[in-house]
Amino acid sequence: MKNLIKILFIYFITRPIILIMLGLNVVGRKNMPTKGPAVVLANHNSHLDTLVLLSLFPLSVINKVRPVAAVDYFFKNKLIAWFSVYCLGIIPLDRQGGTNKEHIFNDCYTALDNNEILIIFPEGSRGHPEKLSRLKKGVFYLLKDKQNIPIFPVVMHGLGKSLPKGEVLLVPFNCDVVIGEPLEKYENAQSFVKGLVDTFDKLFKLCLTKATSGC
Repeated sequence: MKNLIKILFIYFITRPIILIMLGLNVVGRKNMPTKGPAVVLANHNSHLDTLVLLSLFPLSVINKVRPVAAVDYFFKNKLIAWFSVYCLGIIPLDRQGGTNKEHIFNDCYTALDNNEILIIFPEGSRGHPEKLSRLKKGVFYLLKDKQNIPIFPVVMHGLGKSLPKGEVLLVPFNCDVVIGEPLEKYENAQSFVKGLVDTFDKLFKLCLTKATSGC
């Protein structure tokens, strides 16, 4: 039942909203993973980010796509928790220290072992519209022992203006998504974060170039 609810939500609600309300330009769609295990790392400016990313996957694999999100926000009441589990398939992550550090990534490891695709926002929370916040090092520690799993960088531009943090009304706006090729492997957290920032910067520039050219 849970899998069916997610498919129906993405197909009949999310995709129509994205297609009708947003002028969405997608660059590098061929780079989007269609099987797991894999990880998608994306910038985070809006609640629309997760919905847009989910809408880019074929329905045949949508139940294998698992956004990783903060338990203190997405499980703060029963209604939001139900929506998070049944409509989005979220993996809750405790960022308040309530879970032992040795076990904080257990659900993520289980998902990857089950050949699922994780969506992670390395900024940790939504930043200011169209600005990249400081990236956290947690993704490196999550994946440092799983070097064989591909990591795909994704940059989204415009969603922070369509539904910025603190707003509830969706504003139609042309938005762009650029999906990059898998990241290189890095030996430590510092080089990983620097490499990811450099990659995001390149994708942002490509995103702006494509948007200007009307792609």
